[in-house]
Amino acid sequence: MTKDRVLQRIVDCGIVAVMRASSGEVLAEVASALAEGGVIGLEVTFTVPAAHRVLEDLANRLGDRVVVGAGTVLDPETARVAILSGAEFVVSPTLNCGVIELCHRYDKAVMPGALTPTEVLTAWQAGADIVKIFPSGITGPGYLKALRGPLPQVRLMPTGGVSLMTATDFLKAGACALGVGGALVESKAIRERDFARITTLARQYVDLVRRTRLEMDGGQGVSA
Repeated sequence: MTKDRVLQRIVDCGIVAVMRASSGEVLAEVASALAEGGVIGLEVTFTVPAAHRVLEDLANRLGDRVVVGAGTVLDPETARVAILSGAEFVVSPTLNCGVIELCHRYDKAVMPGALTPTEVLTAWQAGADIVKIFPSGITGPGYLKALRGPLPQVRLMPTGGVSLMTATDFLKAGACALGVGGALVESKAIRERDFARITTLARQYVDLVRRTRLEMDGGQGVSA
């Protein structure tokens, strides 16, 4: 899948599900549940034991149904392992220009984390495809809107603090997509293997994105 196609699918869906678990074995079922609900951007964090094996499994198991990426990537070495294991995009909580360079080398989408305006612009100038604003739970939608004022050219993805209660406000503030962790991939649902719950939540998020964009577009349809 080309990088442009990966980015288009993520932006069209509007949701990147951040998947964390104490064991990677359950994440195949979590990923299937998310895909069933329409969430196709799946981020496996490198806090998951043997995350590279989970990436390989999901890429082989789900194929083009989803777009599998790696999260919590802190250095170029980890980025390379993730890409060779099947990651189509790489997400970081921080800004490491070496990670961006490595992803460019392999022509993979990269979404470094940033918070301040200086970090956001530095990430964009270094070649970020989307800049992850983290932790957005502290700053909120108003901060994202403030960043968009002087930096309208930068695609921003808030992560942390995104929920069904806040998602609409983040989208209206200018988010191109939303990174959603525990408010979508609930630890309780994973623990109880309640995958139907995860599918239900996924559908709610996808529908919320669709309805919000339709409203923002004046009811004329969405152009991603």
